[in-house]
Amino acid sequence: MSRICQITGKKVMVGNNVSHSKRRTKRKFYPNLMNQKFYFEEEERWVSLKVSASGIRTITKKGLKIALEEAKEKGFIDNY
Repeated sequence: MSRICQITGKKVMVGNNVSHSKRRTKRKFYPNLMNQKFYFEEEERWVSLKVSASGIRTITKKGLKIALEEAKEKGFIDNY
């Protein structure tokens, strides 16, 4: 599984390391991803997701069902 949040769609970004002499080399910025289990009350079961910290905040704010439906609409997740 790749490093993509299943709720927000955040993924690896590319940028530059800049040294003191301003020499630039490529680097990657990784999202803050965690494997997390959430209890899906409507279906009375647990759902395992790979989510970022902002994805956990989204689930807390909107609720798991709405967050999963929006992620499915946007194509971040196939099924849950």
